[in-house]
Amino acid sequence: MTLFDVQHIAFSIMGYPISYIELLGTVFGLISVYYASRANVLTWPTGIVNEIALFALFFQVQLYADMLLQVFFLIVTVFGWHNWQHRTMELPVSRMSRTMTAVYAIVLLLGTVGMGLTVQQFNRWMPDYFPLPASYAFADSFVMMASMLATFLLAKKRIETWILWIVVDVVSVVLYLYKEIYFLSLEYIIFLGLATYGLLQWRKQLKYA
Repeated sequence: MTLFDVQHIAFSIMGYPISYIELLGTVFGLISVYYASRANVLTWPTGIVNEIALFALFFQVQLYADMLLQVFFLIVTVFGWHNWQHRTMELPVSRMSRTMTAVYAIVLLLGTVGMGLTVQQFNRWMPDYFPLPASYAFADSFVMMASMLATFLLAKKRIETWILWIVVDVVSVVLYLYKEIYFLSLEYIIFLGLATYGLLQWRKQLKYA
């Protein structure tokens, strides 16, 4: 049994066994989101640890869209880290245009449907790698697509990133409760608070920009 095995239990809380991989992903996820709410560059390296841990976790609980999302997160994390560090001036907080908002909404809808239909076929196309069917394919895919778009907005310091993260957090809390990943669900309740805090903090920066 390895550290990445969901059956490798660190400890239990009120009868719920918390695996090392869920604990690792949860702790570094909280740290990363806290730094993001403060517009601190450390959000990116701490996010990398979170992404690797959750990739392993989601594969084992058949949330395949969430699993693939971590690969995307890793790529965008490198982009965001570079984007925040290698600028002659600090990247300011800004708003999306109406056109950009409409484009993002269309991409979110089409991406959710397309990814939902795709992950439903994973166990048919690749039964050796995905022996079990995807769970809650469309809710999972919505979390994936909305998170991808929110991460792009975070890298560009668009204030709407926090509105999307709030929606993602609400859906994720319910989804992970259904999948009985209770510790991770609790984390997303905390994320919801941090996203609200981030929205308020970025609004202040936008106001005084």
